[in-house]
Amino acid sequence: MRIGVLALQGAFREHLDTLDAIGVAGVRVREPSDLDGVSGLILPGGESTTMRQLIERWGLRRPILDLAERGAPIFGTCAGMIVLAAEIAGGEPPILALLDVTVERNAFGRQLESFEADLVVPILGATPVHGVFIRAPIIDRAGPDVDVLARLDDGRVVAVRQRNIVATAFHPELAGETRFHRLIATMAAEHADPGEGSGRRPHPTRRSIVTRHDGSAR
Repeated sequence: MRIGVLALQGAFREHLDTLDAIGVAGVRVREPSDLDGVSGLILPGGESTTMRQLIERWGLRRPILDLAERGAPIFGTCAGMIVLAAEIAGGEPPILALLDVTVERNAFGRQLESFEADLVVPILGATPVHGVFIRAPIIDRAGPDVDVLARLDDGRVVAVRQRNIVATAFHPELAGETRFHRLIATMAAEHADPGEGSGRRPHPTRRSIVTRHDGSAR
């Protein structure tokens, strides 16, 4: 099994190191052909506007959407969550719109306001998850099909899942936390592409597509 990590910009190396630490082959994704044979994809932290430009420049948008539609897990951290969101506060057009949430960029302020926190994430067990928040976004709204995985003590939502799409406002990979990556690896194994010529198609209830930002179903 191989999991891709979008390696156009941002903190992709730490995700590759985390995958290596749990015994999963990580693949740097810079162009559409790099997605061939991967069973999942991680969108790292970084700068979402730059990611938007590079995704479009290298023709990656449609191949990533196709991968999600086949049921492969997509995991976004920090800026990666913004890339996945169906709505970005302030009217900025969405990028992939795979996750039925509204996100606010830089919700905690500047770099100096970066912080770390222990979060209760029941899906990952009783031990709190340590997350690093760096110019992090926050989820202002989550759609009815979105499961909230974690909140801060003040109730703000910082981790969600919608079918095969997972996103965190924080960086687990910068804290030495591997459980989110293990979750993605498990999901990737369950939804791995059966290969060409098998005649199998993904079960329709496993489709990752959510409500579009204009309100229409996809």
